[in-house]
This record gives sequence, C-alpha cells and structure tokens, in this order.
Amino acid sequence: MAARIEELTQEKALLQAQIEQAQAENQRLKGQVQVLSGLPEETKIENIRRLESVKIGRFTGFYDKDKDGKKEKLIVYIEPMDQEGDKIKAAGAVDVQLWDLDKSQDDALPGQWHVTSDELRKAWFDTLLSTNYRCVFDIAGKVADFSKTLTVKVTFTDYLTGRTFTDQMAIKPQTE
Repeated sequence: MAARIEELTQEKALLQAQIEQAQAENQRLKGQVQVLSGLPEETKIENIRRLESVKIGRFTGFYDKDKDGKKEKLIVYIEPMDQEGDKIKAAGAVDVQLWDLDKSQDDALPGQWHVTSDELRKAWFDTLLSTNYRCVFDIAGKVADFSKTLTVKVTFTDYLTGRTFTDQMAIKPQTE
C-alpha cells in the first residue's frame, strides 16, 4: 500500500510539472498573439519579404583545403532571393546532392547532405561582393575524378511558407 501511495505521489508531481510547463507555454503564446494582433491592419503576410527562388552561386566548386593536390571539399554558395530579386536570409533547411551523370544509376550520386535550419543560420556569409549561405561538405573518398563535369543540386525548404525551391548547376573541370 505504501509503495502505491509513493507511486501516485510521484505521478502527481510529474503531472503538476507538466501542467506548469503547459501554462508557461500558454503565457508565451498569448504574448505572441498580443504582439501580432497589435500590428497595423495594413500589415499582412503579403507585405513581408519572402523567399521566391534559390540560386546556386557562381563560386560553387571543389577545393583543396590543405593544399596537398587533392580536392576534398565541396563548397556550395546558396543565394535565397525575394520577390524583387534581392538576396535575403531565409529560415529553412537545405538538401544538397552531388551527381555524376556519366555513371550508372546506382553510382550516379556520390554524395548528399542535409543542412538543418540551425546549421544554415550559422552558414550565412556576407562579404563586400557577395551575400549568401556558404555550405562546406567533405567529399574525400566520394569523388575520385575531377576531370569531368559533375552536377550539384540544391533543394531549399522555406520554413515561413513550407514551399521548396530547387536549383542545380554543372561544375565543370577547372583548367589549372
């Protein structure tokens, strides 16, 4: 009987903690609703800069990071664009695929990666000449022959609208 009382006491404490957590979340959401409802009437989702397309940047390519003569990194520059064609920092996740279209279907995809929203946020790269996401992937052991054209494909999932945007680009062999 004492064991049952102890079990019910622990269960009650757990349920009480869950109730307190739900109440705190409820308060947070009420505050958010209050802020959003305080926006002027003319402020609508259509007036917010939103993602309309994604481009792979022209400097995307393979790099020899340690200068040993072997290219071991794929750097993909992703440029999210708004309605006016301006680059914007958009919340979302990215899937990147590297294709060798000259190989058989089973061997045509030497690499693919998923970039989470948190990782993508940290990859924002702003310079004097360029603004984009800069994603770096390890390709050591995945690509052996850089003398032919490979294709990179990017799929960006926009967290604001849920829409997906894709772009692909051929990476031609560099003449050194």
